[in-house]
Amino acid sequence: MKFRLRLASGTVLLGYLSRELLSKVMTTTIIVVALMEILALLEQVTEIMHRHLGLTGVLYYAVMHMPLLFGNAMPIAVLIGTLLTLLQLTTSNEISIMRAAGLSTPGLIKLLLPTVIALGVLCGIVDDQITPRTEQALAQWWNATSPNAPNDWRNYWIRAHNDLININFLSAGGAMMKQVTVYHRDHRNLLQKVTTLADVHYIHGRWYGTPTRVLSVVSPTRVDLLDTPPGQSIRLDWPASLTPEYLIQLTVSYTQSINTMLEEQRGALPSSQSPSFFLTEILGRIMLPVTFTVMLLLAVPVVYIPPRAGTRSWLPIWCLGAGLLFIVFQGLLRALGNAGTLPSLMAIFVGILIFILGVITVLLRIEER
Repeated sequence: MKFRLRLASGTVLLGYLSRELLSKVMTTTIIVVALMEILALLEQVTEIMHRHLGLTGVLYYAVMHMPLLFGNAMPIAVLIGTLLTLLQLTTSNEISIMRAAGLSTPGLIKLLLPTVIALGVLCGIVDDQITPRTEQALAQWWNATSPNAPNDWRNYWIRAHNDLININFLSAGGAMMKQVTVYHRDHRNLLQKVTTLADVHYIHGRWYGTPTRVLSVVSPTRVDLLDTPPGQSIRLDWPASLTPEYLIQLTVSYTQSINTMLEEQRGALPSSQSPSFFLTEILGRIMLPVTFTVMLLLAVPVVYIPPRAGTRSWLPIWCLGAGLLFIVFQGLLRALGNAGTLPSLMAIFVGILIFILGVITVLLRIEER
């Protein structure tokens, strides 16, 4: 009977804490996303109106950009929402009541952990399944509606099997390119031929281009200029997976699902990034629930604020600063991992491990007082 009563009270407490935490985190997320959306629209609304897209274009941009902003806002929203929840419980003496009932700090963390992990899984699903699709559609729409896209010089690089493709002008939502250079390599990655194309078009599921110059690399010291029919369009042997949509994703949006990145890493799909970039991004996305757990741990010290101190304590500010430092530090390590300067495992796990050990040390010192 006592076990059933303890189990029921634990379930009630779990539900109460989960509701409080979830409501504050989601409210914070909405506010942060709204602020980020306003800033993004202030930057782009002039260009949208210049393209004569009207209010529909503004709304389309806002809606399609929202999943990316949601993923960017969630870590800081989890930190702020957890701080607000624990601060409210502390100042209203609810933490003191829970401690009097036998609930320890690790027990409180265990009760909050399922909600935090669920939020991490939700953010991971949005980042992996929704954001790549919306960002691809947004980038393609943005390129297709740009009047200056045909004359806007770029320097995109794509690896398709053994070929390297350099694109200087991209327009029509990825269906039209100009000044394209293809570097053909053999299975040993030795350069065999260089083809320069004046324009490339996507027609009925195939790429067609007009070559202006073809160089054949006979040996390291000999390069022959091959004859090219003037103005004649030829069909290119590019992979069928290299569609205009996928091309835009490779060159403009750069947001991809884990499955797509794995396919690119093993060479089954064309790619524009290095293997270290894929491994770092995959690990970072998988470790989102752990990252959110670190945010929870960074907010826990506020439960030690004396109830009389209330909101006059500086501890929430220090916890918020530690969370922001963690985000910046983790972002710096992740950038180094993407560039291949740092091993991907080190780029993802070192920051998490350092801050977890740091928070545990702080909590143990507070408990000893």
